[in-house]
Amino acid sequence: MSLYLLTILSLVQGITEFLPISSSAHLVLTRWLWTGSGTDAALNLALDVALHVGTLAAVMLYFRADVLALLRGTFHLITGRRDSETQLAWLVLLATLPAIIAGFLLKSLIETNLRGVEIIAWTTLGFGILLWFADRTSTNGRVSDLDWKKVLLVGFAQAFALVPGVSRSGITITAGRWLGLGREEAARFALLLSLPTIAGAAVLSALKLDASNASIIVQDALIGAAIAFVTAYIAISLMMVWLRKATFTPFVVYRVLLGAVLLFAVYF
Repeated sequence: MSLYLLTILSLVQGITEFLPISSSAHLVLTRWLWTGSGTDAALNLALDVALHVGTLAAVMLYFRADVLALLRGTFHLITGRRDSETQLAWLVLLATLPAIIAGFLLKSLIETNLRGVEIIAWTTLGFGILLWFADRTSTNGRVSDLDWKKVLLVGFAQAFALVPGVSRSGITITAGRWLGLGREEAARFALLLSLPTIAGAAVLSALKLDASNASIIVQDALIGAAIAFVTAYIAISLMMVWLRKATFTPFVVYRVLLGAVLLFAVYF
């Protein structure tokens, strides 16, 4: 893969993974627009693993205190101890289950039938508008205020993100805002939910790698992971700073404009 295309894909993944604008849609569109790239399946798979690892490292570094709390809470959950860290681990686990089940049952169907540009256009537009409606609320609740029923609703919402254009962070933030979470808290919960999701996706992709082919493209994978890590960390930092004083409206406007442009390209 050319260094130029590698850099573009890594930047796209790093910037869009945690913003509510759908990284999968942007990667599909980037590859769709890039003709004659000469990439092969093995390279795409290895790069997919590397980019996931890079973005996973970024969110773990930024939310390192929460990650440590999650690890302690998971241990407490196993040993039967009950505290705030146990509750956080339980909420993340519960909200992740619907996406795991949906991914296991529907992933092949979605990858075969729901990755076209037309689908991406409509989901980008429609779920962007949903985010705008949800963000109009002035509530400022915290994750600890959610009961198991509300957390499951967030989990079911996250399952929709299997379809490109929906945005995993976008749909979980939307659900969180509808359920009363503040902007920062909704974004924080969405990014914490990304930890098991991204880790699972990376592991599943890694299991499909052919060791002989993977060894040839290690350099590209390492470069991609590094670029994705840096850009994802910057994107997370800027988004969280922005949400302390402003709304999700810029992301909504971007989604609506992108969706409109794609619909125009598809139909006209």
